[in-house]
Amino acid sequence: MTERRAVLHMGAAASAATVLGSFPGLARATQGVSKGEIAIGSLQDLSGPIAVLGKPVQNGMILRVEQVNAAGGIHGRMLKLYVEDSGYDPKKGVLGAQKLVSSNKVFAMLGTLGSVVSLSTIPLLLSKGVVSFMPITAHHGNVEPFHKLKFGMATPYQRSTELGIQEMLRRKAYKRVGIMYQDDEYGLEVYRGAQTALKAAGLSLVEKTSYKRGATEFSSQMQKLKAANCDLIVLGTIVRETIGGMATARKLGYTGDFFGSQAAYMPLVPLLGKGAVEGLYSVHETPTPYRDDPNNSKLLNEWMDAYKARFGAVPDLWSATGYLIADMFVKAATAAGPKLTTDGFVKAMESMTYPRGPFGNPEYTFGPKKHLGNSQVKLAVIRNGRWASESTFLK
Repeated sequence: MTERRAVLHMGAAASAATVLGSFPGLARATQGVSKGEIAIGSLQDLSGPIAVLGKPVQNGMILRVEQVNAAGGIHGRMLKLYVEDSGYDPKKGVLGAQKLVSSNKVFAMLGTLGSVVSLSTIPLLLSKGVVSFMPITAHHGNVEPFHKLKFGMATPYQRSTELGIQEMLRRKAYKRVGIMYQDDEYGLEVYRGAQTALKAAGLSLVEKTSYKRGATEFSSQMQKLKAANCDLIVLGTIVRETIGGMATARKLGYTGDFFGSQAAYMPLVPLLGKGAVEGLYSVHETPTPYRDDPNNSKLLNEWMDAYKARFGAVPDLWSATGYLIADMFVKAATAAGPKLTTDGFVKAMESMTYPRGPFGNPEYTFGPKKHLGNSQVKLAVIRNGRWASESTFLK
């Protein structure tokens, strides 16, 4: 192409862009939405330290997507799910997000797993006009500051910790409360929630100690807390640290109680921790399902059986979470109508109420200035090797 032709070509392109911008009916198509398909993406840990969460989340999404497509899709469009492995690493997560947004052209990012991954990738999504939909993390940064493309479902760690400790104090007159927390933004959220709850009760932390992410040794931390004569230890931990911390404390002769944040409410904690974690309290939103629970509804058991038949694995909390997120997206995309656009999807979300269902999830409600669907949790305890709910929803 000669220089003159190149200039003419650029001028024609600019004119076309002006025309498209002048006539809404000729506006550029919404990313991820074609005549026959809606492309959605997800960032999961499939190879890193929390792959035990990422794989069932992915499978839960796959199951719902397959069901929707088998029934004809959403207004005739099939759902196409693209999943990238973040390895629970923010740098790898950003690379995965770039691929999903720029190469796969996804309409929305569903259920990004982990605070460090979601917080590092949200800026990219917003800059490209891609919806950040229900990241699987309770960090407040997923919904704050408010942005029309940010939607969350999990009560922030600080608030859920505050609610849980308030309930613990209501049940028992603890006087000496200490805390061990992960030395990062997640752990600090738990620490702040504990401080708020104790201050309201006229108490303060008698001891605090932290650990670096990835730590496996907690002797010094637990010795410090035991020496402070704590009658309740708050844990800003996840799976391995919850089990390791409690097992260490019991070996040291600690006989008090433990309260774990929302991130400690993991199916693997009682499964792997066994006797060392008996009596651990925590907070949760959707409960861990157990197939042999006589209180299960017929619908829940049918879903669990369908999941096991499809993936050859027993479904857990994270399988249910992935399924719920995908189902919530389906309902909003359906409500947005045949001409799916980002603005239409946001409008549909802002008028949505997602009801309590067979999974035992809370009711999620959204509004024009309310993009966090839930702010309630229940208190739970590990009893006889499994999680059991101890309260109704706390507000």
